[in-house]
Amino acid sequence: MPARKSCGLYILSVIAAIAAVPAAALAQTAGLGAAGELVDPDVLRVCADPSNMPFTDESGKGFENKLAELVAAKTGRKSVAYTWYPMATGFVRNTLRANRCDIIMGYAQGDELVQNTNAYYRSTYVMVFKKGSGLDGVETIEDPKLAGKRVGVVAGTPPSANLAKVNLMRTAKAYPLMVDTRSMPSMAEVMLHDLQNDAIDVAFLWGPMAGYYVKEINPDFVVVPLLKEKGSQMSYRITMGVRPSDQEWKRTLNTLIRENQSEINRILLQYQVPLIDEAGNEIKG
Repeated sequence: MPARKSCGLYILSVIAAIAAVPAAALAQTAGLGAAGELVDPDVLRVCADPSNMPFTDESGKGFENKLAELVAAKTGRKSVAYTWYPMATGFVRNTLRANRCDIIMGYAQGDELVQNTNAYYRSTYVMVFKKGSGLDGVETIEDPKLAGKRVGVVAGTPPSANLAKVNLMRTAKAYPLMVDTRSMPSMAEVMLHDLQNDAIDVAFLWGPMAGYYVKEINPDFVVVPLLKEKGSQMSYRITMGVRPSDQEWKRTLNTLIRENQSEINRILLQYQVPLIDEAGNEIKG
């Protein structure tokens, strides 16, 4: 079985792969319009990972599960049905592209493997540390207060490049990007337990994952969105993914997003997802 990417980090590996997908890969199917669409009109058929909290879960506990229920209700679907597949190599090919389902609830903007809807949220990497640890007021990786601190970061993710520039990787604990979450917890959970147990001083994580696991492990952790970083991009727009041929379905979803943004934000904020507006400011509940 293929190794799986730690929950949510798949989103960023998708971004990294965008430039590697030739445009010709879409040319045969793009632009067919409603006549060529295979979207089920009665059931919202969702492509999802069965064990990918806080995004999706087979028991329906993830925030993308809740968003799927909202989409079904607003588009007149009678129910939600899932095609479960590990979030690994071949996910899109074996689900959406195989016509086994009609929507991926969370997908990074710009990947040519799918057609993206308009973004329905924008989030960012964050740093997490304990109150009273001498890091209060730190907002950037370049802050001198971080010098000599034991940092935790997932290898290959955007914060690691900025950490390297200020020589913080010398005291870093690097966590693997590729893990099999069927047999081990996500790296976000492992990293925050290490923070709780003083194995590291500060953790750098993708915001939606950090917010969820902070609430689970220690709600008193300080979570700082990396909104003032220079260098590597820290914030990303997240869309819904559909087939390139499903133009009318995309338009329907874009209308839904526009008309229900406040309800979408409410669901995301319930899961402590850091939300960033287009001006780079944090959206509060």
